[in-house]
Amino acid sequence: MTKLDFNDRMLSLGLARVSEAAALASAKLIGRGDEKAADQAAVNAMREQLNLLDIAGVVVIGEGERDEAPMLYIGEEVGTGNGPGVDIALDPLEGTTLTAKDMPNALTVIAMGPRGSMLHAPDVYMDKLAIGPGFPVDTVTLSMSPAERVAALAKAKACDATDITVCVLERPRHEELIEELRRTGAAIRLITDGDVAGVMHCAEAGITGIDMYMGSGGAPEGVLAAAALKCMGGQFYGRLLFRNDDERGRARKAGITDFDRIYTRDELVTQDVIFAATGVTDGSIVAGIKREVGYMTAETILMRSKTGSVRRMIYRNPTK
Repeated sequence: MTKLDFNDRMLSLGLARVSEAAALASAKLIGRGDEKAADQAAVNAMREQLNLLDIAGVVVIGEGERDEAPMLYIGEEVGTGNGPGVDIALDPLEGTTLTAKDMPNALTVIAMGPRGSMLHAPDVYMDKLAIGPGFPVDTVTLSMSPAERVAALAKAKACDATDITVCVLERPRHEELIEELRRTGAAIRLITDGDVAGVMHCAEAGITGIDMYMGSGGAPEGVLAAAALKCMGGQFYGRLLFRNDDERGRARKAGITDFDRIYTRDELVTQDVIFAATGVTDGSIVAGIKREVGYMTAETILMRSKTGSVRRMIYRNPTK
């Protein structure tokens, strides 16, 4: 297949249907306290819709390896097979805990690009750093300390450090990071889950109030976040983190040889992609599923990096 076979304009609406179906399926389990059931409902709906698309798709960012099926596993082939070869990165339910507890910012997330366009990130941690659009390249870098990043971004924005808000995943491993950020005077938005949404917040700082994202989280989610920023604008840096030889072995299996490499957004996602995310619970990016008598309503953000287009779509779906 050639790169021209990837008709992102035609495929984008189909991708929106995939994320909408997953969100509507998992919405039935909002606040029910069952993370696994919510995730499985999203997976089943996402797989069913993907298999209706005329693509020869391969999941390169998914939920674990083949032996962990029935999740959408890495290497799983989806689609009818009658169409372009594409890479797919997905998280059928980003924020399973958020859904189970009816907390904000649970999303269904999926990105698609031509075959070979996305880093096959192993299931390890990644040190992440992101800011929104409109700044010179390398305004902030992973080689800077957290305090230096705040100072550099404040200088670029011509504001004080106290005017900067940083989004950080609330985890024990981030205690020192949070302490250093506090000393700069910057505000910190702590999130319990959902770091794809956390990174996306940077691209719309005027709406979300978040200027920068930093901290470690899943590497697969880092590729999804990079795909989102490739469409929305903004800078993203990621460096894989390894805790043991088993994790290094996973990286080698994925074709990664330079374990210290810092990846930019366009190295994680090398070609034009399309990206869709649908709200499950209410969030800063999209509204969650709304239930009314006879129907449910979903909001989806649908983006194409080729054109920089960002669509917000409302889908009203009659309940059976």
